[in-house]
Amino acid sequence: MAILSPSLLPSLIFLLVLLSPHVAAGRPFSSKETAAASSPFTPKAALIRYWNRKVPNNRPQPAFLLSKLSPLSARDSATFSSLAAAGPSALSSHLPSLCEAARLLCFPSLSDDAHKGPSNFAAYQESNFSNYGTDALGGIDSFKNYSDSLTIPVDTFRRYSRDSAGHNDSFSSYSPEGNVVTSNFTSYGSSATGGAGEFSTYAEDTNSPQLKFTNYDAAANGRQQSFVRYSENSNAGDQSFAGYGKNGNGVISEFTSYANSTNVIGSTFAGYGRSANAAKDSFENYGFDSNVPENTFHSYGDDGNAGSESFTSYRDQSNVGDDTFTSYAKGGNAGTADFVNYGNSFNPGSDTFKGYGEGSETHEVTFTGYADENTTFKAYAKTGIDFKSYRNESSASSAAAASRPVKKSAGRWLVEPGKFFREHDLRSGNVMPMPDIRDKMPTRSFLPRSIAGMIPFSAAEVQRVFEIPSDTALGKAVADTVAECERPPSRGETKRCATSAEDVIDFAVAVLGRDVVARSTEKTAGSQGSILIGEVKGVNGGNVTRSVSCHQSLFPYLVYYCHSVPRVRVYEAEILAVQSKERINRGVAICHLDTSDWSASHGAFLALGSGPGKVEVCHWIFEGDMTWTVAD
Repeated sequence: MAILSPSLLPSLIFLLVLLSPHVAAGRPFSSKETAAASSPFTPKAALIRYWNRKVPNNRPQPAFLLSKLSPLSARDSATFSSLAAAGPSALSSHLPSLCEAARLLCFPSLSDDAHKGPSNFAAYQESNFSNYGTDALGGIDSFKNYSDSLTIPVDTFRRYSRDSAGHNDSFSSYSPEGNVVTSNFTSYGSSATGGAGEFSTYAEDTNSPQLKFTNYDAAANGRQQSFVRYSENSNAGDQSFAGYGKNGNGVISEFTSYANSTNVIGSTFAGYGRSANAAKDSFENYGFDSNVPENTFHSYGDDGNAGSESFTSYRDQSNVGDDTFTSYAKGGNAGTADFVNYGNSFNPGSDTFKGYGEGSETHEVTFTGYADENTTFKAYAKTGIDFKSYRNESSASSAAAASRPVKKSAGRWLVEPGKFFREHDLRSGNVMPMPDIRDKMPTRSFLPRSIAGMIPFSAAEVQRVFEIPSDTALGKAVADTVAECERPPSRGETKRCATSAEDVIDFAVAVLGRDVVARSTEKTAGSQGSILIGEVKGVNGGNVTRSVSCHQSLFPYLVYYCHSVPRVRVYEAEILAVQSKERINRGVAICHLDTSDWSASHGAFLALGSGPGKVEVCHWIFEGDMTWTVAD
């Protein structure tokens, strides 16, 4: 019997669809007709058949996985599969229709209009502001509740308020609760005189923000900028300040409560305040109560005159974190820098000072109550430096180190109550907190393997196919996902990034065999509250078992990071309301028994008060994620 080449399958499906009664009659499919017809050629039907072949244990396919399958009709699936087979560029030419039909996360098309005059900003989102407010005299522009709760807000401000005089700008509640936020401020306020710009509660509660300020306030005169509660409660993003205040005169910049309570946020200040005169910058409560903040100050204040920088309660009560000061204030004149109560982190991070203040004239730097560790001073200015109450354990005597007070967490951290727990907490009758287990990722679906398999899994190719600029939040998320997938596995780990539902099944079966079950927490009831544990059932009789856990990655289509780690126990638990004792959910929890390779700064050890290899760590399987085990 002749074997059909896989490359011909999309064409055959397309032909069969064309011969169907709907098309033969000259009438196209509607979405309702497609659903009603339950065509065997839809990606969903094909996946169910694939499941039954690979997992022949007659267990029903889990509803949470079926809900993520491609919604493409048979006709659309055949069409886009044929385009993918012709090459990624052919698929890109039909990108808008693919994104809509396949329920993907695609980069928005920015408005072609370059807004230049007064408008109702409350109605704006994802807009391009070029030369807005140029030569403006006085007045104020207010962006309030702008781009509220959008999935991928992208806003561009080019040459905004350039050459203005006494013009004020206010960004209040800008892009709150956005997911994958991109904002670019290029040459904002350049050569402006006077006036003020205020960013208040900007990008709060966002996921993966990418915020760029390039040549912001360059050559400005007497202008004041303030960042208050900027990027607060955000997760895993980056902020870049390049050439900010360059060649400015008397520019005042205030960062208050900047990036507080964030998770793995990075900030880069390159050429900030370069060749400026009498610049005044203050960082107060910067990075407070954050988890692993990463800040780089490169050529900050170089060749400046009479500038001043103040770091007060910087990175206070944070977990770890790293700051790098390279060529900071190099070649400056009559400048001052004060580090007051700097580095009072819960878990110590690291600071590196290279070429700090080198070649400067009469520069004064004061470290008062500086309490960080692992600090390196290289090519540091030899004069004008005052270390008061500097407490660096790496260079201090043992007596000084012994006298250092023990740090205790005063903030809420980013380890929610209940996010990690011990195995003995998972017992019937126990009341315990449950974290927010809701799926906060943007809504997306799997692509059929016939399409996903044709898209090269590289950051550059995915960005090109889906027309995602690499310097945007989504572009960086794609690069981060690919990098994580290419990372070598840790000791004992088996991993794979699955770009289709078929890939997920294949990996689970390869690791565990064909008699497997996919499990996930039933719903989100009980999140962010106290719950009562009801009946608890241990998978595999509560014995140590093998499992495959799959976690969503941020990508245009669903990609799961699936891995198997040694020595775990998996439990299913009834979740009850504390007062009524009624069942409100059914949770799946996994307990990692071997944590010896985990980082000492892992949030689990902050929450449980222990360290690697000393305790087991349990957590719930969140909405949108899954764990596979051998069937009971």
